[in-house]
Amino acid sequence: MTPEICPVCGEVVPEKAKACPECGACEETGWSDEGCADFLGIPSEEFDYEEYVKREFEGEKPKRKFGAIWVITAIGLLILFAWMLVGRGAR
Repeated sequence: MTPEICPVCGEVVPEKAKACPECGACEETGWSDEGCADFLGIPSEEFDYEEYVKREFEGEKPKRKFGAIWVITAIGLLILFAWMLVGRGAR
């Protein structure tokens, strides 16, 4: 399938074109799943996640969001469940 934009050079590719008119990329050289992905900026296999976290957070641990909300919700659901069980037993 011909892409709308060339994944190699970024130029617009005409519909039903067999190759990019700008760089010549085609199904065999860059449009297929096996095509080269170097231009995408995807980290290589040597990417060090631990070093990335240190650099981004400068020693700070990422803060958890919504931690207290989950605890309060869980407690509320337990209370509701217990109340429902007690209500059924009273009948």
